[in-house]
Amino acid sequence: MYRLLSAVTARAATPGGWAWGRGRRAAHHRAGLPPLGPGWVGGLGLGLGLALGVKLAGGLRGAAPTQSPGPSDPEASPQAEPLPPQEQPFAPWSAQTPMLPPTRRFARAIDSSRDLLYRIKDEVGAPGIVVGVSVDGKEVWSEGLGYADVENRVPCKPETVMRIASISKSLTMVALAKLWEAGKLDLDIPVQHYVPEFPEKEYEGEKVSVTTRLLISHLSGIRHYEKDMKKVKEEKAYKASKMMKGTMESDQEKEFKEKGGKSNEKSDFAKAKIEQDNDAKGRNLKPGKKKNDFEQGELYLKEKFENSIESLRLFKNDPLFFKPGSQFLYSTFGYTLLAAIVERASGYKYLDYMQKIFHDLDMLTTVQEENEPVIYNRARFYVYNKKRRLVNTPYVDNSYKWAGGGFLSTVGDLLKFGNAMLYGYQVGLFKNSHENLLPGYLKPETMVMIWTPVPNTEMSWDKEGKYAMAWGVVEKKQTYGSCRKQRHYASHTGGAVGASSVLLVLPEELDAEAINNKVPPRGIVVSIICNMQSVGLNSTALKIALEFDKDRSDIS
Repeated sequence: MYRLLSAVTARAATPGGWAWGRGRRAAHHRAGLPPLGPGWVGGLGLGLGLALGVKLAGGLRGAAPTQSPGPSDPEASPQAEPLPPQEQPFAPWSAQTPMLPPTRRFARAIDSSRDLLYRIKDEVGAPGIVVGVSVDGKEVWSEGLGYADVENRVPCKPETVMRIASISKSLTMVALAKLWEAGKLDLDIPVQHYVPEFPEKEYEGEKVSVTTRLLISHLSGIRHYEKDMKKVKEEKAYKASKMMKGTMESDQEKEFKEKGGKSNEKSDFAKAKIEQDNDAKGRNLKPGKKKNDFEQGELYLKEKFENSIESLRLFKNDPLFFKPGSQFLYSTFGYTLLAAIVERASGYKYLDYMQKIFHDLDMLTTVQEENEPVIYNRARFYVYNKKRRLVNTPYVDNSYKWAGGGFLSTVGDLLKFGNAMLYGYQVGLFKNSHENLLPGYLKPETMVMIWTPVPNTEMSWDKEGKYAMAWGVVEKKQTYGSCRKQRHYASHTGGAVGASSVLLVLPEELDAEAINNKVPPRGIVVSIICNMQSVGLNSTALKIALEFDKDRSDIS
């Protein structure tokens, strides 16, 4: 017996035993369990030896054998080697069986999503990225990668506060929707009813009306940061010609084949391309290049505006670029006018009204960006200069565009916001089977209106979708069997000086039978914020949402 005990306890002291211990420690870490102490390997050997000694001693004295231990607690550090699987007592599943913790249930999705974010971060050279994911209303993963402050080596973490840029538009939409539900705001009357300081407009000599609904969906004709109407119209015409060219090419190719004119096909198409490229050069446009907002001076304003009415002077006297309702022209200034409408319809200052909404939604870290206040966990913002060196962004004052791009937030707060919108969107479906459900912050019919694509609009971050009411929406679609299936989702991206962001909501595809066993919200919400400008994040957020949706489907 002495030799048996010696052999067991000596196992931990051998080189192989230490290697085995390191492997166990690494597996323990990957499983998301508490760290093992430095002496656990030796303690394991000693514990095994003592256990064997007691077992042998009991057998020699004729004592009754002890019962096999039950399954070990996954949260506790192991004190003895677990039994082989075939010797473990089988415990059938019951309603009382605890579910795996989120980090275990979605371990595969978390690992693949983290790897994807590191790839994006390295590709664009972003100092820091923070991500948050919720499944069915519960946050299952949040993590920071890189640095919130490069100079002081402050790492990103879930609590890091960054600019959310144009996601602010979706927040402003909630204020407008609450006022509309309360009967205090008419979406379809001229804005001068609420803000007479905004002058009446004409387009090509014809008197036209700008309404709140048109402002929300960027159909008002009010300009964005580019002041040159000619450039904007030329760029839109160029985009339209590209789309037409693609359609015409397919038609002409078909006609050539029918006539047997293959010999001239390449030269004719090459000639058409040269003509179009020359036309674009004559307009000082580079074919295929999108105008960069960060080249516009108004994005870097340093002037402090006391209220939304005062901010109107930046653009209120400028002509409309298009007839209201006829064309989509993304405009942050349109949301500055919407902020003034919120003030007049509510009787509160815009920021005071928004803070009440943030309080209701439990978004306690979401605030307007101001330079003076001490805001805990606020990140610094960066850009690359012409020499490709990382530098701090210049100081900007966003008081002229609180409503369209002036708020700070965290991924956790954005998840709360996304889930509140998803709950309101779905709660109407569950009312018959769950009578005790609380109402959504916005009514189901309001959320359906907000997430319904609007004609004549564009969704620049996903060509498959359309702009709705302060959200971009992609509708469910499948053209061919066993081929690509387009999921329904809503999202909004953001781009500010030194910052990029996205908030994406992927609702679960519900059927009548599944509703009986579930409660809203049902779906995946992903938020990503980054302290580097011009980083496209929507496709990354969608991939992450689909990864978590797959894991959830596999589990259920």
